[in-house]
Amino acid sequence: MAELITTESRENIRLPVDLDHFAVRYVTENNLYTFTSPSLWTLEKHLYYLLRNSEQKEFEPKYKMRPDYMSFDEYGTVILAPVLMYVNGVFCIEYFDLSEVVVPSFQSITEILKDKFPREQVTDLPTAHW
Repeated sequence: MAELITTESRENIRLPVDLDHFAVRYVTENNLYTFTSPSLWTLEKHLYYLLRNSEQKEFEPKYKMRPDYMSFDEYGTVILAPVLMYVNGVFCIEYFDLSEVVVPSFQSITEILKDKFPREQVTDLPTAHW
């Protein structure tokens, strides 16, 4: 099991969607980090772009209630499972059981990352006073 986690960690380091690449954008003046959360607004804003750059595939039973497995098989990482769910209009994991599934291209997902992780003004970020 440890080999699988180590292998996946090494592969994720090279992915442009790895959150660690964006860490410097969220450092406060006292060297603390603010929480970075993907914005639903970004997916809403770019939904038609993602749909236009998607492929429609037959849904395999092994992905029933497992969008993370599908994300790993399609993109090599599990962190894009929420994108697959949103694009397919599935808002609860129990309903991830479709006849056909829309799979956005990895290139289109990385393109919308420009809006997904906007650069914050460091002076505007909250600071903690100890």
